[in-house]
Amino acid sequence: MLSRAIGILREMVSIPSVSVDSNRPVSDVIGKLLQNQGFQVEEQTYLDGNSIEKVSLVATRGSGSGGLLYCAHSDVVPVDSWSYSEAGPFEFRQTADRIYARGSCDMKGSLACFLAATEKYVEQDLQAPLSVIVTADEELGFVGAEHVAKNSTIFRQLVEQQPLTIIGEPTLLNVVHAHKGIYVFRAISHGKAGHSSTLEAINANVKMIPFLNVMYEIYQETLTDPVWSHVAFTPPLISWNIGINDFTYASNIAPERSLCTVSFRPMPDQPIEKLMDRVRAAADEHGLILEVDHAAGPFFVPADAPHIQQMLKFAGQANAKTVSYASDAAMFGELKRMLICGPGDIVQAHTDDEWIAIDQLEKGTNLNCKLIQELCCE
Repeated sequence: MLSRAIGILREMVSIPSVSVDSNRPVSDVIGKLLQNQGFQVEEQTYLDGNSIEKVSLVATRGSGSGGLLYCAHSDVVPVDSWSYSEAGPFEFRQTADRIYARGSCDMKGSLACFLAATEKYVEQDLQAPLSVIVTADEELGFVGAEHVAKNSTIFRQLVEQQPLTIIGEPTLLNVVHAHKGIYVFRAISHGKAGHSSTLEAINANVKMIPFLNVMYEIYQETLTDPVWSHVAFTPPLISWNIGINDFTYASNIAPERSLCTVSFRPMPDQPIEKLMDRVRAAADEHGLILEVDHAAGPFFVPADAPHIQQMLKFAGQANAKTVSYASDAAMFGELKRMLICGPGDIVQAHTDDEWIAIDQLEKGTNLNCKLIQELCCE
């Protein structure tokens, strides 16, 4: 089974599927693998803001209630730099204990484990449904997952079935019952470019500076006010991150545009809309344009929930954990038996020498086989 998982991973990482481009080529490969295994495959396609086709796949086999649903994404982050000299980012390279390539960890390796496991059960009649969702644009704000939840016929069926749902993000195969959300917004100030010695120029920073003061006040508050902390997470803060850019190319030119970008990671039971109301009020007061790039709330189920305890037994673990990143789980809230668990270490994701440990692929494939056997075959 390990060799098959590695073979599937080799094929997928060799197909670039950076989020800014179409993921059609890799989706075609994944869809064909699923069809060959007898899955009913539904394509959910849309055009992004640049009129580029994006493809999410929703597939199922078997009938009844319960069963198992695995969720992954096929897009990967850009390769701005790559330090692994033995192979390029989209060239599969295997060493004694690792596989290097963009997407090997996040998260084509996890998907390869699942697809290798499902092949083992192609000839076996299922007693409960076995399903998979592979989304587009997870790295751009869970766009594909949101589209699937709103438009997929099979997803409606899954909501009725309520399978054990595993988001296969890299957790070192630890069972995760909660993660932070993610909000990203930008504030834009417009002025008028001109020589700084004249009164004709309007410096865009003049309106931006008081807005930045408000952002700094909120930042300081999130560091000290217990409302914005949660002891279940590491770090226990919302991680308010501020970026600024006024596009000044010379010191004697007044900038005609100033941009502030902010991202933060909310945690369960926090009054996020009250915080965003303060942001909107500050933007309005100082004449700025505010744009929310994407917003996804945190995912949380109690650690003692029956399906979490069930998964812990399957995985041979005592306690469920939390993570500080977000996932497609934020868009799949209608699925009530959801958790995060997948091979690979998030520390290796998005790096300039991204890799996944081969022993994680083996353990991930074996765990998927156990889940399919227990939840869909017996």
